Amino acid sequence: MLNTSKENNQIERDSLLKDDLFSKLKQIKEEGLGRIKNTLATDELQIVRAKLLGRKGEVTEILKSIGLAAPEVKKILGQTANEVKQILSNAIEQHQEQLLSNVSSVKGIVDITLPGIEPSNGGLHPITQMCYDLNDAFNSLGFEVYNGPEITSELFAFDNLNFPPEHPARESMDTYWIKDHDRGHGAKRLCLRPHLTGASVRYLQKHGAPARFVYPGRVYRSETTDARHERAFFQYEALIIDKDFSFASGKILVKTILDKVFGRDVKVRMRAGYFPFVEPGFEIDMECLVCEGVGCKVCKHVGWIEVMPGGTPHPNVLRAAGLDPSIWSGFYINIGLDRLVMMRYGVDDVRLFHSADLRFLNQFK
Repeated sequence: MLNTSKENNQIERDSLLKDDLFSKLKQIKEEGLGRIKNTLATDELQIVRAKLLGRKGEVTEILKSIGLAAPEVKKILGQTANEVKQILSNAIEQHQEQLLSNVSSVKGIVDITLPGIEPSNGGLHPITQMCYDLNDAFNSLGFEVYNGPEITSELFAFDNLNFPPEHPARESMDTYWIKDHDRGHGAKRLCLRPHLTGASVRYLQKHGAPARFVYPGRVYRSETTDARHERAFFQYEALIIDKDFSFASGKILVKTILDKVFGRDVKVRMRAGYFPFVEPGFEIDMECLVCEGVGCKVCKHVGWIEVMPGGTPHPNVLRAAGLDPSIWSGFYINIGLDRLVMMRYGVDDVRLFHSADLRFLNQFK
């Protein structure tokens, strides 16, 4: 009889606790939804969230009290408490979104009669603009614009261009070889292209002759950076392959292009030079426009600056492209875009163009 009495008392206490907790949950849900709805600011809403759902919040305290209930009651109370918690959480999120959508991004009084802020327009990088201007100049003379890969092989970078096996340009001190692809020889050995000339053979192998095309792009050299040199810089190659193309015609082409790009008469001189991929080879200098030929640090105080090598494609290069050098000849130049831009704007340090300094670049919009 005594045990039965205790069991009845426990059942009665569990029933009272269950009814009490259900009643409190219902009250918390109704009052909580009302408080959420009447909140007018997001910071106030966060306070309501903490009081309802925080670590010491009303719903959290109910969840702690469930542990005192009998096992068969815990499951029902737990489900009900979690449902109330989810309802309040969803209501808070929805009300917060509504409050945020109603908040103006402008504080204070706004005079709508004032003119708006004019948006800032972007502009082309000066090197990109020079490339486009050269494209226009060469297109007017019937040249095609060609693009090739920045990762190339030893075959196209050196072998096809008549570079001897022991040439220092093949060493890692001059060329960036690709890790895990720097062993072997020829097509298996890969590098970042050190120049654009290899693409000439690639183009001619595919399209044949006659040909007249330009090839702009970035190249990579492992060299010391100074006012005239960068490790990554832009070149602009032009090549004509035809029958009986004269050297004099090539010189006229260079003069015509430079005059078009700079919009003025540009003094040009040609000096003999050696490059493995041309025979004969030469270097083209233009009068330094930074100092107008007087002498400065850009031109090393000689009044002239080298802007491009050139010459007639070497017979071995033509053979690598599948052409007969006894039939075909041509004219080749490789323009240093960065240096032309320096001459156009009178800038004495090429590193400024690669600095991403908007204070400098905004001058060229």
